[in-house]
Amino acid sequence: MTTARLMLLAVCASHVSAATVTIRRDGVFLHDGSPMFPIGFTTAPPPDAKTPWGTSGYAELKSSGAAFHRCSGGQPWGAAAEQQLDRIMDASAKAGLLCAIYIPELLVLGPGDADKEKELRRVIAKYKRHPALGYWKGADEPEWGKVPVEKVQRFYDVVHELDSAHPVWITQAPRGTIESLKHYDPAYDVGAIDIYPVSYPPGLHSHLPNKNISVVGDYAKWMQEITGGRKPFWMVLQICFSGVTNPGRTLRFPTFPELRYMSWQSIINGARGLLYFGGNVPACMADEDRALGWNWRFYRRVLKPVLEEFSPGGPAHAALIAPDSSLPIQAAGDAVEFRVRESGNEIFLLAARREGPAVQVSFRGLPENIPSGDLLFEEPRKVKVEAGGFTDWFGPNEVHIYRFRR
Repeated sequence: MTTARLMLLAVCASHVSAATVTIRRDGVFLHDGSPMFPIGFTTAPPPDAKTPWGTSGYAELKSSGAAFHRCSGGQPWGAAAEQQLDRIMDASAKAGLLCAIYIPELLVLGPGDADKEKELRRVIAKYKRHPALGYWKGADEPEWGKVPVEKVQRFYDVVHELDSAHPVWITQAPRGTIESLKHYDPAYDVGAIDIYPVSYPPGLHSHLPNKNISVVGDYAKWMQEITGGRKPFWMVLQICFSGVTNPGRTLRFPTFPELRYMSWQSIINGARGLLYFGGNVPACMADEDRALGWNWRFYRRVLKPVLEEFSPGGPAHAALIAPDSSLPIQAAGDAVEFRVRESGNEIFLLAARREGPAVQVSFRGLPENIPSGDLLFEEPRKVKVEAGGFTDWFGPNEVHIYRFRR
């Protein structure tokens, strides 16, 4: 058999191999059985988009650790939208990205929506074995939009009647109450809240008293309480949004320290994945990026350096896909938020301080035979451990990722 024929068969085989996404009991996601920390975009560049340096936009995001993106036809559902979704799905599969299929017209199903439900069933049957399918995206911000729970639940039930290999994801707005959002808990496998606190004045997007960027952690704690620890959740973070582009508003983006803090703070407060919103908003793009269809300037200056810290080949990745540790580590006072994870012989302590003056924080509870710990992304800095404890400085909105080896 010729080499060309073998290559053709390999390509064909890749397009009939369905991806599966499951969730471990500890909330870690498994892609075809392998643990992953999902990093996603709403939305990614167009399927044929190029970077300013001429490479595939999808391939660039994949190289930075992206796992998935929200995929839709970009117009009211019909033949043209379906063709565009086909292109996005095929291009995603080629790049190794997963899709969260999002078709707004098919997400809210009531008793009188038989035709809509029939079309949803057709769509599920068509795409459930596509190698790019990772998730089904349910109704967007349904509590804020006053969408009845039972209509959101019907979408969930239909999806899982036909497809048990891909979770349903729902994002809520930073609105309502913990109790009002709990009503939607049965209607998804993966919850999320979007929160974009970087604006003038600060905190326009939040309805909580906290208008600082640490409000991201407040909403992550909401998600922990809403899900009761039974389901994983993601946090949807800011590239750019309408609150900084609408008439009368001032355009503002997160800086690297701000986005790094919000990302790690989400993880410290329980998020098992992250999404970044607004890379496709034209009003946020420089002219050269607008021609390419995505905000590559922000990506290069801010987002890519953040994503490098979550890289599957990086030193912190093991902490992102590990279960929480049972070590009795404590921090003196309430100056920092922290989470402890263990992977093999490595212990990771992820810690962050909210706004306020710089302080020294003492930790204790590490195994007593550990002499020191590395500070990832702050090399060559280390901390000295004595009798299972150590002390370190934290500035406002500062993150430290410690790694100790037994």
